[in-house]
Amino acid sequence: MRMLLSMSTLGFASFGLLLPAAPLWAARGGADEAGAGLVNAVLMLATVLTQTMVPWALRRLGWRVTMVAGMPLLGLPALALTLTDQLPWVLALSVVRGMGFAVLTVCGASAVAELVDAARRGRAIGVYGLSIAAPQFVLVPSAAWIAETFDFRTVFIAGAVPVLAVPFAAALGRRLDGMARAASDGDGQAGGGARVLLALIVPTLGLLAVTTPGGALLTFAPQFPYGTTTAMLGLLGLTGAAALARWLVGGLADRYGPQRFIAPLLILCAGAMALCAWSVADGGAGAAVLVTGMTIAGVAYGSLQNLTLVAAFAAVPTRDRGTASAVWNIGFDVGTGLGALVVGFIAAGASFTVGLLTTAGLSVAVALVTLVYGRRTYASGEKTETGSRAPTP
Repeated sequence: MRMLLSMSTLGFASFGLLLPAAPLWAARGGADEAGAGLVNAVLMLATVLTQTMVPWALRRLGWRVTMVAGMPLLGLPALALTLTDQLPWVLALSVVRGMGFAVLTVCGASAVAELVDAARRGRAIGVYGLSIAAPQFVLVPSAAWIAETFDFRTVFIAGAVPVLAVPFAAALGRRLDGMARAASDGDGQAGGGARVLLALIVPTLGLLAVTTPGGALLTFAPQFPYGTTTAMLGLLGLTGAAALARWLVGGLADRYGPQRFIAPLLILCAGAMALCAWSVADGGAGAAVLVTGMTIAGVAYGSLQNLTLVAAFAAVPTRDRGTASAVWNIGFDVGTGLGALVVGFIAAGASFTVGLLTTAGLSVAVALVTLVYGRRTYASGEKTETGSRAPTP
């Protein structure tokens, strides 16, 4: 796990730095709210499209080649951002970054499932989540402050750190390639059929319903009407609460199963987004309410990342874990991109208040779907997982 944690920490450090800084850089270059929102939306679109191909790359090229190629794709575009703040170029570089981020996310989640057996998977996902959330806890809130206080180029140079993860990716890839060869004789080919995809709908919807508001807050907090200090405090609350929640909820998922917690956490997320919307309205509740709302949203944001991934792996046979990882990551990135895109366009035409309330409504709607269909889906999948549990390496 150490190689995986090292690679993921460096990769997500770059992601955390550029998530708020790149849209703000485009805004400094003349982009409006919609244009700034496009930066992360395009990043997520490129990520999603590439994620659909990562399981194929792992089968055809192997873990080592795929991961070693992905790290420079994520890191090197950050250096290129030092050369221009014009929106078309920023969007083009977001595409390349998205390709690298797709490799990091799908391979990282799949590697956890390969390295750890199902009975300990919630806690392992919690530790993995902590390794990727810890750098974001520090870097997401401070990126905009560093950029405005010192220089955007400082942020972009630091954002190239995934290049340093290449040796870790190579070492981890060699191990996973060996495990894949050893397992290939007895485990069969991945199915990835309609039944597998249907089993993943409910956990993926739960993830999308929390990453959409999360993506909106991560993208637009520096543009809310309270300045960079409040944005930094709010993002610290969001990312810090998410890191702790994702880590701590793993034991609960292993003991009680993930499904019973998903709907209540979605309702919590909706309430938090309502607080954020109230705080940024004209004559709103003030900066303290915004920071409080973002912190509460972080609890749901981190917890549901863990719970929905555990539910996704439990819903499919062992041979389809790569598909589960890809679908889960697509849900994560579609949600993040939707948060940036939809809230950006709504804010440009109406206000941030309306945009944030829209994401709260999505969380409530999916909570109702989860209450009706989720328990049945998870119970069915749990039988499949129990019957095909991976051995402990």
